[in-house]
Amino acid sequence: MSAASSTIRVGVVGAGGIAAGAHLPTLKSHEGRVEVVGLADVDPDRVARVADEWGIPGRHGGIDELLEAERPDLLVLCTPPSAHREGVMKGLRAGAWVWCEKPPMLTLAEYDEVAALEREGGPYASYVFQHRFGSGAQRLKRHVQEGTLGRPLVALCNTLWYRPHSYYDVAWRGKWETEGGGPAMGHGIHQMDLLLEILGDWTEVSATAAALDRDVETEDVSAATVRLASGALATVVNSVLSPREVSYLRFDFQDATVEVEHLYGYDNSSWTWTPAPHVGEEVPADWTPEEDVPSSHRRQLGELLDAMAAGVRPRASGDDGRRVLEFIAALYQSAETGRPVRRAELTRSGTYYAGMHDAAHDYRVADNTAGVVPTPAEEPAR
Repeated sequence: MSAASSTIRVGVVGAGGIAAGAHLPTLKSHEGRVEVVGLADVDPDRVARVADEWGIPGRHGGIDELLEAERPDLLVLCTPPSAHREGVMKGLRAGAWVWCEKPPMLTLAEYDEVAALEREGGPYASYVFQHRFGSGAQRLKRHVQEGTLGRPLVALCNTLWYRPHSYYDVAWRGKWETEGGGPAMGHGIHQMDLLLEILGDWTEVSATAAALDRDVETEDVSAATVRLASGALATVVNSVLSPREVSYLRFDFQDATVEVEHLYGYDNSSWTWTPAPHVGEEVPADWTPEEDVPSSHRRQLGELLDAMAAGVRPRASGDDGRRVLEFIAALYQSAETGRPVRRAELTRSGTYYAGMHDAAHDYRVADNTAGVVPTPAEEPAR
């Protein structure tokens, strides 16, 4: 933060859809606390267009130029996944805090390499997991901590989305080297992070995955059963093949079922609270949130700015940001090896530490032993 002002100087890297659709409106909503001083992108026309729209003075062709010219306090990364490692490392080395879009990194090894650059009191790198920050999730997490709904027993975590074949025309999508994985990595990561945020650590995962219909290197669907440290059991499904799209989590406790159904974000109306028969038909008044705060980039950024002011580690960083990436690595390991993977077995070495995938495994082949690459179904005429 600049000595002359308490306003946080922000640089944004990447001027695509996630920047214009989510991050720049979020930064605008915190006007007074932050000032966006620079925008960088490899496409100069896009930089000029977006910077003009949002009144950003600094326009740059890359992250190095932005960091040198603007010296931001906070660097916001809205780049494709393969650029996250380099971008976060450059930001931290320049003394900037970093807020990076998901997935945090392509591998656990990259995550740990970046985390080694953080320093006590900051700068820290934090990652976008905005669904943690809505009032419904916050209230339910407090119930779990206090035990007021009884023990958690069963959970469902479904990210059932639809991405047409043309979605993968973008060169970096659907490839291990540039996207790091399929829907488990790039789509379901938000709901899986929310599952673990509410119910806590996982201990074992058994998964299967396949490329059933899209022409991709990665999977296009996965399914897993999960044992949690609490003893509860969960199922997790991630898909980009599902025409009726939904993001759905269900938590069954001894005394209640709590559900949230949405697509890309929720408010209190997205949640359903159902008492068990022995509790009664009416939802107790103290079960539901006291305020209605939607899940959003805005709420997470507010907490991040508070952490910067206090010089403390924000949520969704460090070990707290690593947990879901660790889970995804284990999910892929289980799907590719055909055996359950325990969290206690994970090490800081080996195939699934340095990557998310064993190159010998082909998701496009049934049982990974025989078959041919499926031909994508024709898309409807446009």
